[in-house]
Amino acid sequence: MEKLKRVKVKERVPMRAQCSATDSKEKPYMSHLTLGLWRFGRAAARLPRTGLSCRASASPFRRAARSVRRPSAIIGIGLALITAACSAKQPPGGAQPPAGQTAAGTAANQNQKTIGVSIQDLQAQFYVAMEQGMRDEAKRYGYAITFADANRDQARQTSQVEDFISKRVSAIVLAPVDSKAVGPAIVEANNAGIPVFTADIASTAKEGTVVSHVASDNVQGGKVAADLLGAALGGQGTVAIIDQPEVTSVQDRVKGFREELAAKYPNITIVADQPAGGDQGQAATVMDNLLQTYPNLNGVFGINDNSALGAVSAVTVAGKLGKIKIVGYDATPAARAKIDAGEMVGDPEQHPEEIGRLTIDQIHAYFTGHTPPKVIAVPVGAYTGKKS
Repeated sequence: MEKLKRVKVKERVPMRAQCSATDSKEKPYMSHLTLGLWRFGRAAARLPRTGLSCRASASPFRRAARSVRRPSAIIGIGLALITAACSAKQPPGGAQPPAGQTAAGTAANQNQKTIGVSIQDLQAQFYVAMEQGMRDEAKRYGYAITFADANRDQARQTSQVEDFISKRVSAIVLAPVDSKAVGPAIVEANNAGIPVFTADIASTAKEGTVVSHVASDNVQGGKVAADLLGAALGGQGTVAIIDQPEVTSVQDRVKGFREELAAKYPNITIVADQPAGGDQGQAATVMDNLLQTYPNLNGVFGINDNSALGAVSAVTVAGKLGKIKIVGYDATPAARAKIDAGEMVGDPEQHPEEIGRLTIDQIHAYFTGHTPPKVIAVPVGAYTGKKS
């Protein structure tokens, strides 16, 4: 056993030397660990080869006792435990790169600009098109871009902004769920030194700084909607608005719609303005209630195509399809199909891909030392069906 002790002492220094320089404070601990292993070996060596009363458990204990009698086994155990201790003390800078990414690749990506985008509803066709416009333009500039779906939840969107901040993205783009409530999230990004841009929907919060906002000219778009519906009704009748008042772009649409009706169609009366959150299912429920309250309703303005399509569903069930004129907003493929079939009058036509492209252009201008315009308005057209 003295020979075993001498071997253990001789091995102690090399084993401790395997630890990095950052483990200098752990040297007393490592000495105790090595000494404890040696004592364990001496105790195990004295174990009898028999004597355990339970045969089912005696075999593994005897095997353990035999193995620890060998100096090489004890040294192997010590090396394994000490190496594990050293590894556990590695500083964060020594962490391995993510799976599938080499250390060289990580270093190469450090200089690439990254853009984090949080959209209020990535399932909406409008935002799918806007996302594609952003992706294409970011690729042209060589920027990395990542998207997060807030799913119409402002708390979730705020959390997504915090995640972008923790990842140290180079810029953040928001299509806010709530134009007022988004303020604190913008402030967090400002405090982290990350520039914020908005697309389609602006922030109206008193706090927070946005570098540039890109969106359709929604006041103009609201006037286009009023002209489409006013013409379809022959300049008279009663209409309702299916609204989403917490969103600035929608506020502008409704403003333009009201202004144009008042100026050009004084014999058309707005009898109701009901919120549906821009959701097709909610819009169908709201439309059903409107039909009960206003059985002689002549027309509906849905502030987006989900709202208009929900209205179409309810009107169809009520057997009034074609009798109630419906105008939406966006001219998405689903809405175009309804317009082509004569189930909707028409739509103000936005250009979401262009909004996405221009947003990335403003970010590029900022990155290259230029000052982008505070607001960029994209003109709105009209879709009234397939042209023959």
